[in-house]
Amino acid sequence: MLEAHRYRYATKKFDSTKKVSDEDFNTIMEAARLSPSSFGFEPWKFLLINSEKIREELKPFSWGAVNSLNGASHFVIGLIKKNITVDSPLVKHIIEDVWGSTLEEKKRHLHFFQEFQENDFKLLNNPRALFDWSSKQSYLALANMMTTAAFLGIDSCPIEGFNHEKAEQYFSEIGVLDTSEYGISFMVSFGYRDEVQPPKTRQSMSEILEVIS
Repeated sequence: MLEAHRYRYATKKFDSTKKVSDEDFNTIMEAARLSPSSFGFEPWKFLLINSEKIREELKPFSWGAVNSLNGASHFVIGLIKKNITVDSPLVKHIIEDVWGSTLEEKKRHLHFFQEFQENDFKLLNNPRALFDWSSKQSYLALANMMTTAAFLGIDSCPIEGFNHEKAEQYFSEIGVLDTSEYGISFMVSFGYRDEVQPPKTRQSMSEILEVIS
């Protein structure tokens, strides 16, 4: 299992002649779909950018994505729902349509969610805090996508190197992003490396793990 983690790295140069199969990409996306999220509310959505025109137009404000846009087989934008609270349409949808339950049956679950947001993490009445909380959930899906890709021998690159405001404005202007409902959390690319993997360097276990007895 650890071999997949050793294989994965933030690939900077992709072989544009090699394409990830539909079957493998669907497996990567299924890993995202099956990912855990706080209280199980799955506050994410993903955009697969196949358009070469859009890829080209992203480059001026997506400096960290240029290499991926030039050669990666698949390029994905991770979106998150904004302002998720107990009264959100998403919460109602998840409980009723996904879980097949009712708000009344999940009253206790919603009570804990309310307490968590209001008292434990103090997220309410703070759109930025709510955005960041949702974004953290999407990174669970992102990690699972990249690890699954590595198991399949597929390379990836997680990307935060873009101008957030310009990226959201761009996708809003082309009609694929309602910024009142969704925000961009991350970009990520998948494909096959066209470079030698650099040595993987990490802190030692003793530096990152402290045992409290």
